[in-house]
Order: sequence, then structure tokens, then C-alpha cells
Amino acid sequence: MQNNNTQPLALSKVPTVTATFWLVKILTTTLGETGGDAVTMSMNLGYFTGTLIFALIFLVAVVVQIKHSSFNKWIYWITVVATTTMGTTLADFADRSLGIGYPGGTLLLSTLLILTLFLWRVTCGTVAVSSVNTSVTEIFYWVTIMFSQTLGTALGDWTADTEGLGYEGSMMLFAGALAVVWAGSRFTTFSRTALFWTAFILTRPLGAVVGDFLDKPLAAGGMALSRYSASLTLTLLIVTLLWLLPQRPAIHSAPAH
Repeated sequence: MQNNNTQPLALSKVPTVTATFWLVKILTTTLGETGGDAVTMSMNLGYFTGTLIFALIFLVAVVVQIKHSSFNKWIYWITVVATTTMGTTLADFADRSLGIGYPGGTLLLSTLLILTLFLWRVTCGTVAVSSVNTSVTEIFYWVTIMFSQTLGTALGDWTADTEGLGYEGSMMLFAGALAVVWAGSRFTTFSRTALFWTAFILTRPLGAVVGDFLDKPLAAGGMALSRYSASLTLTLLIVTLLWLLPQRPAIHSAPAH
């Protein structure tokens, strides 16, 4: 494949970033919250056991994703769901079981996320998602996503609970922040890569507070829906969208040989 300048192009292992991508991403982050809480709370398995379960699923999903030779939307989004469920239980384990609290968890995870992006940039020369088509870039990509999903959970819980914004206030906060990022992508020359990762991180706390809003008790400001039914409904929505709407792999410039 070549562009108009005859520079060779290559297909990425991740989808092109479109409105569908962001819609499915928000749904998967919401599913991660309800699904993670269903295992740790509704099943009473606890945060540590839940984290171990989802860590195993995450590792298996990443191995399958990396070994698959080309972009497959089903494998890709299953892996994303694995990162977001693990992010939920891991953040809750760090914030609550380890006792470092939401501010401590947010600081720790922010540091790990920035360090991962830095190492990715130094090692590969770019953190643009369109370049994800080798084992090394995929490993960096999925570790970055895992930390961003975990950070988003801690950040969402911090604003909704500790800072007293509640679920509706937190939803408005993160939706507003995403609107600012969207405006930056439309009307400024800011780095598209930086804007992408900012939006990617912000969709996670938005999904987290939406998930909490769906399944938390009425007295706590939620809708008191069953975590199982909420998770099943979200899963069906995601599958329907992926079935109906096409997704193409991102394209990037291939290295010269």
C-alpha cells in the first residue's frame, strides 16, 4: 500500500479513531466498572482475588492480540474490556485495600502512566497509536492502556466520592473535559497524539462514574440496578455496535527497507 508520495504504508493492529471508536470505548469502560464490581462485590470475591482473575484474562487476551497477525475488532475490544475490568479491581485494591486512598492511587498511577509513555517514546520514537503493529509497540500500547484504565477508575472515584461531586457532577466534569479535548482537535494545532491519549484517559473516569451511577444504591445517588443486568446490557450494546458498524485498522508510514 502506498500514499500519493509513493511512501509505503502499513496497517496497524488497532482501529482507526472515529466516533464509533469513542462510543464503544466509553461503553467498555462502563462495562469494566459494573463487571469488575460484580466480581469483587456482588460475588464477594474481594479486590485482590478479582484483580488476579482479571489479570489472568488480561494476559491471555494480550497474548492472543499480539499473536494475531492483523487487526481483528473482536479480539481488540475483548482485550480492551480485559484492561478496563482489571483497571477497576486494581484501582479499588490500591485505593481501599492498600489504604493509599484516591489521591495516593491517582498519583501512583499517573506516575506509572507517564513513565510508560516516556519509555515507549524513547524506545520506539513515537507513541502514536497508528504505529502499533509490532510486538514491542503492542506491549507498550496495552501496558499504557492498562495503567490509563486503572488511573481513570481512581480519578472517577476521587471526584465522585472524596471531592463530593457525586456521580452526576463527575459525569458533567469529565464530559466537559472531553468536549474541550474535542474542540482542541478541531480548532487547534495541538499534537493529535497528545490529544488522543488525553481523551483516552478521560473516557475511563467518565465510564467509571456512569457505571457507579447505574449500580449504586438510591441512597448513594445511584439507580440501584443489578450489576449483572447492567453488565449484560452493556455487553449486548457493545456487541451490537461492533456487529453493525465497520471498523478499519489505522494506517501509518512503513519504515523504509
